[in-house]
Amino acid sequence: MVRRSGRRPGNQDTRSSILDAARSAFAEKGYDKASIRAIAAEAGVDPALVHHYFGTKDKLFLASMNAPIDPGTLIPQALRGPREEAGERLVRLVLSVWDSPAGTTALGMFRSALSNEWTARLLREFVITQVLRKAVAELALDPVEAPARAALVATQIAGLMVARYVLKLEPLPSAAPEALVAAIGPNVQRFLTEPLPAKLSAADGG
Repeated sequence: MVRRSGRRPGNQDTRSSILDAARSAFAEKGYDKASIRAIAAEAGVDPALVHHYFGTKDKLFLASMNAPIDPGTLIPQALRGPREEAGERLVRLVLSVWDSPAGTTALGMFRSALSNEWTARLLREFVITQVLRKAVAELALDPVEAPARAALVATQIAGLMVARYVLKLEPLPSAAPEALVAAIGPNVQRFLTEPLPAKLSAADGG
């Protein structure tokens, strides 16, 4: 019997092809504009097969990023509680991930994004859609101000990641997580819930 060549549903090549197509789509079009149907077409499979392997679009995106965590699960847990402590809880969550074994994968992704535009696009989409957007939704922030607030929070989180894990600027690498939570949490809280400067709150990013 002559064996058929090419990909067949259910094999590893098919899954890899879907992930390759997804990475390209998410990097080139962004999370919101990339569709399961278009990704399936690029991979040469039926959209139902994409759903079979990965379920939701969120899950496909996380798989394409090789993400070490699922923010959709962790962020609601971290932000549950008094609104005035949300900043500290968000910083605590970030540190708990980066200081865990999962942090090795996250650090590799972060380092790559600093020098590779394609990876930077994927990481930007991950931060915006999977982390900041979910945090904004959890806190029920004004949708008009949400993009500015999310970007400002990112300055604190990204700055902490670079200083503690990439540049290793002492005393940050040696500091206990709770010391960093106490130092940086109030800034994150301010950007999340306190009034924004008029010009920034009016900006629409257009």
